[in-house]
Amino acid sequence: MEEQSSLKMIGVKDEDELSSITLRRFDVSDIDDFMVWATDERVSRYCRWDTVRSRDVAMNYITNRIMVHPWTRAICLNDRAIGRISVKPHSGNERCRGDLSYVVASKYWGKGVATKAVSMVVASIFEEWPHLERLEALVEVENIGSQKVLEKAGFKREGVLRKYFILKGSTRDVVVYSFISTDAKVD
Repeated sequence: MEEQSSLKMIGVKDEDELSSITLRRFDVSDIDDFMVWATDERVSRYCRWDTVRSRDVAMNYITNRIMVHPWTRAICLNDRAIGRISVKPHSGNERCRGDLSYVVASKYWGKGVATKAVSMVVASIFEEWPHLERLEALVEVENIGSQKVLEKAGFKREGVLRKYFILKGSTRDVVVYSFISTDAKVD
């Protein structure tokens, strides 16, 4: 009962409403919704992009990065963009792989929204891209919430890559997760 009341407080009435989460292409009209979460330092903390500081920067990012991406979608609740999810394809001999990334407004953390969106991508991306055999995600060791999202969506933890990349001035360790096209899908 406590979970249902907390879902209502953030605009998710109950588990049935999680089924109303949709994925769609971004549009410039999503800028106001985008600004809600892209300006939140808690949201951008683990992202490769910096916290958005102005509407002009947001519009530039939407039009020149998000809308031109080969596969990125707005995570929507009642057609409002509350986050973003994308799959970046590899090429050449690595075309069998794609990198998954996602971000959700902080007020929706811990409510099943990200897990639902990741599960939706897993359910469709291998059909949309038949050459894809492996979907992988890199999550910072400290980002426990995102690790839980992937595990609930059926991803397998493969290991830790130490000092893997530099983000916002410091070298980061990341956990590697994967979902293979033949793995059992989670509803």
